[in-house]
Amino acid sequence: MESEMEAAEHDPRPVGLAALFRPQSVAVVGASRDPSAIGFQLVANLLRGGFQGPIFPVNPKARAIHSVPAYPSLRALPQQVDLAVITVPRDLVLPIVHEAIATGVRALVTITAGFKEVGGKGSQLEAQIRSLLREHGVRMVGPNCMGLINTDPKVSLNASFSASQPHPGSVAFASQSGALGEAILETAASLGLGLSSFVSLGNKCDVSGNDLLEWWAQDARTRLVLLYLESFGNPRRFAALARRLTRECGKPVLAVKSGRSRRGAEAASSHTGSLSGADVAADTLLEQCGVIRADTVAELFTLAQGFANQPIPAGRRLGILTNAGGPAIMATDAACTVGLEFPELASATREAMARVVAPEASLRNPVDMIASAGPEQYRVCTEALLRDPEVDGVVVIFVSPITIDAAAVAASIVEGVRASGAVSKPVLSCFMGKHGGARGVRILTEAGIPVYAFPEAAAQTMAAMARFAELHKRAPGRVPLLEPPPKRALAQAIIAAAPAGWLRFPDVMAVLEAYGIPCAPWRLVETPEDVVAFAEQHGYPVVVKVDSDTVLHKTELGGVQVDLRNAREIKGAFWEIQQNLAGHQGEHRLLVQTMVLGGLETLIGATADPAFGHLIAFGLGGVFVELMKDVVFRILPLTDLEAQRMIRAIRGFPLLEGARGSQPVDLEALADTLLRVSALVGDFPRIAELDLNPFIAHADGSKQKAVDGRIRLAAPD
Repeated sequence: MESEMEAAEHDPRPVGLAALFRPQSVAVVGASRDPSAIGFQLVANLLRGGFQGPIFPVNPKARAIHSVPAYPSLRALPQQVDLAVITVPRDLVLPIVHEAIATGVRALVTITAGFKEVGGKGSQLEAQIRSLLREHGVRMVGPNCMGLINTDPKVSLNASFSASQPHPGSVAFASQSGALGEAILETAASLGLGLSSFVSLGNKCDVSGNDLLEWWAQDARTRLVLLYLESFGNPRRFAALARRLTRECGKPVLAVKSGRSRRGAEAASSHTGSLSGADVAADTLLEQCGVIRADTVAELFTLAQGFANQPIPAGRRLGILTNAGGPAIMATDAACTVGLEFPELASATREAMARVVAPEASLRNPVDMIASAGPEQYRVCTEALLRDPEVDGVVVIFVSPITIDAAAVAASIVEGVRASGAVSKPVLSCFMGKHGGARGVRILTEAGIPVYAFPEAAAQTMAAMARFAELHKRAPGRVPLLEPPPKRALAQAIIAAAPAGWLRFPDVMAVLEAYGIPCAPWRLVETPEDVVAFAEQHGYPVVVKVDSDTVLHKTELGGVQVDLRNAREIKGAFWEIQQNLAGHQGEHRLLVQTMVLGGLETLIGATADPAFGHLIAFGLGGVFVELMKDVVFRILPLTDLEAQRMIRAIRGFPLLEGARGSQPVDLEALADTLLRVSALVGDFPRIAELDLNPFIAHADGSKQKAVDGRIRLAAPD
């Protein structure tokens, strides 16, 4: 049966947001003549914004508001309206929703607070409103929100109480925080960042961020989407829609996701569970679906200036043009830190620049024209750098000497960009001009060239744009059919019969082997003689370790003895483990296992996140896994290409591909194990945590083995 999350992912209800974004008429329920009231500001914004349809203030105690005739109720309006904006006391909202539905209103924006966010009666009222909306197919933004804006000149809708009127543009912004709304709109206006639309989501009683992504995917005016997120209502649907926006539509999505800490990770028992704490799930989801994540709202706007106004670069090769050495060093250091590259410039590029710059200038990348460089030098060198086939993007830095007009330099940079014909190469600037500096910044901004106060911000933005290009081009892969196929029924029999908690070692091995996950041969033993018999059959050396229902970390309690090569060592190991376990409560059994020689210890694991589902982990393993933390995660389902990318994403990958003359491991066999673990936890949602640590990666794929494994089951549904 389809899960609730899967059902929501394929929600058959139409998006139905046209009445919100493109209403033909608007009513403001709770319109007011009091200048301090939200209802006053709402009507004022609709009028000031130039809304293209009729506006109907609703207030039973007023004849007119802002010289617009007012009406006592929605039923008293002279015509049916598409959109009603509600700003009345909380306990009046539900009756207004009933009235709106009865009069044919197709969409609502509910500003009023005091609902789910305060709990109790507020939560009950919100649930009743949601049921009404779903029953009648009416869409609503809010409650507890700032409102909605659509700057399309054909609509000119400002159904918000913001004091800022955004400029029209191509950037869509959704915020889950109404309190941030005013700051967001003010910042966008101050940066000249034009918005196509702005939505304050509030409690997301009905319309969610996912609904907005679906709308913006088909909105021709929107070319960039900015998100401030506090939660993911349906991560799977978000991922699908974000992939559509970024990969199919070519529209970048930039997001700030708050709530990075998660104390629950501190209580995780497995290596994978503890490593996946904090914000790994959200970070992984955003990365997998091509969303660029910013740490702060300030950084979000820093990146947005580049994404909104410049083309996406083809690669990471950066050219820097400057008239001052210090800022060039700052830019170079910042660019190297974020992974940008500095190509050697073509001889034709250097020759073109040499004809106009001073003999003392440095024509290596970064290009330092020295302080005497003026408008002509900036024009020629900007054009030359953009024409260079080895350069993917350019950062132009200008520090104004008092003798050089910054405005003239800015105009020359614009001329150089236009003359280059490099329509697919971004240009960012760092403008520190004094004489004519403000005019220079205005000239660049009006030409669509972002201006940053310091070089680091320009480098950071260029790196983010290059990262988006890589994610946009990256093939998603497919979830392959595994050969040989898993024996699901065998695993099902074990898991269905087990209670919540950690499976014992024999059951873990049986489940892993049922899914074709290679495991080192093992056997439960009672005496040293049993170990010797096993070793004579499978070969020395062997490992003896404890299987316990109370001891999770065997090594820490002396429950593991390795590299046993004869009967005398086996007898001593047997005695030592028994002594170490003396006094520890629980049922303890001993087992013997073949010791896998050679290869490299890795970690393969999985953990269930309550919001995102299962995460698959891969990294360097052994006892140092939590110390090194060289681990990457992916959210299910894991594709063949994602499995390969996981392996290559860890910092220790050079060890896997044969660093310092060592043999490279069989990466294909390693990826197959990752896919089998993905299939296992995907088939059995009860698996809350799974660890293969260590899993020995080997040059010979047939020798890759799990030598230890743990599986924790959640309670049955």
